[in-house]
Amino acid sequence: MITDRRRFLHATGSAFAALAASGCVRTGLAGSGAAAAYGPLLADSDGLIDLPAGFTYRVLSSLGDAMSDGGTVPDRADGMGCFDLGGGKWALVRNHELMPNEDSGGASGPAYDTLARSLVPLPGGTTTLVLDAATLVVEKQFRSLSGTIRNCAGGVTPWGSWLTCEENVSKPDGRINKEHGYVFEVPASATGPVEPVPLKAMGRMNHEAACVDPATGIVYETEDREDGLLYRFIPNVPGKLAEGGKLQALVIDGLPDSRNWGGVRYDPQSWHAVRWIDLDDPEAPEDDLRKRGAAAGATLFARGEGIWMGEGELYFACTNGGAAKLGQIFRLRPQATGADRLQLFFESTDPDQMNYGDNLTIAPNGHLVVCEDQYTDGAVNYLRGVAPDGSAYPLARSRVDTEWAGACFSPDGKWLFVNLYRPTRTLAITGPWSP
Repeated sequence: MITDRRRFLHATGSAFAALAASGCVRTGLAGSGAAAAYGPLLADSDGLIDLPAGFTYRVLSSLGDAMSDGGTVPDRADGMGCFDLGGGKWALVRNHELMPNEDSGGASGPAYDTLARSLVPLPGGTTTLVLDAATLVVEKQFRSLSGTIRNCAGGVTPWGSWLTCEENVSKPDGRINKEHGYVFEVPASATGPVEPVPLKAMGRMNHEAACVDPATGIVYETEDREDGLLYRFIPNVPGKLAEGGKLQALVIDGLPDSRNWGGVRYDPQSWHAVRWIDLDDPEAPEDDLRKRGAAAGATLFARGEGIWMGEGELYFACTNGGAAKLGQIFRLRPQATGADRLQLFFESTDPDQMNYGDNLTIAPNGHLVVCEDQYTDGAVNYLRGVAPDGSAYPLARSRVDTEWAGACFSPDGKWLFVNLYRPTRTLAITGPWSP
């Protein structure tokens, strides 16, 4: 394990500094709940999203748009990262959560499955949008990864790449020719498709998202299972994940279950010292990493989803955690010496507070921005803000029946980039982020 946190910062300092300044990696929470509310949401005359007064949006990319590589924009836009390419250009690397029997438009079924065998073998992956920073004009967009399955969320790295995560553990079946359930790396500077190389030492599981501590190079990973764990990957060489490393799971002694579904309760705002246990056989051919970890004492989390690194701490969402099963947000503070510390930062008790939080990021004013992912009858999905005091408020409302995903900020902190999942729409939202 790396103990000198400054050593890795020196090695990747310039790359991370650009990301931190950009808003793609943000500092810890600051400000107050009283300053959080932007006022009521105003009806959108175009019927897409409602925003508070002073906020506007534009659509950058939509399902079926022609791409510069001759293809069209795929469906199911999910996790996304923002990068400064230099020269007045920004890149958005965007996941597409597509299964093997779904085409770019999300069509599926036996008839399509037969046809698909002669097309792109596995349509899951990523697309990259290159934007003019001054005008937000999409100068080009193209496939940057394919051959993967159900790319859900991921995370930005200090060295300028996107970690895209498979939320699927399929095995070879005739069409699928290898095991899935891995993390893949896509450089933000890629100009076309990259080779889909699985980072197997990071574990085979129902991956959701990842984030990197720039001080150590350690990668933290969430798992979208109701009995999932929180993982960390300690690379043999910081910044070079393909060279292997050690996979571990988080343990809270005396608290084997953080979900608050019964038994020992994890009180909101309370802090606990944590430790980490090593996990053998990270490729887990039986998809049993979480089961083996739990048997060894690892703490359970309810469907770990979005995760985001701030200044010396990280936040992650658990979609249906909490006594009301409406969602939780945890805050982890890694320590250079001594035990890391974990806090249940927020637990929703009412759908009007938060209803199935998924991807998240940190706004320029230090508040969390959380994407809702709820599909129960009559549910309306919101972008939620969560202030440092734990109070939640509506930031935007979707007028179409889909989830929000992929929230991240532009390098200058002025634009929130976010996806409407299906049909794919990538939006840019601006407004008075520091009320």
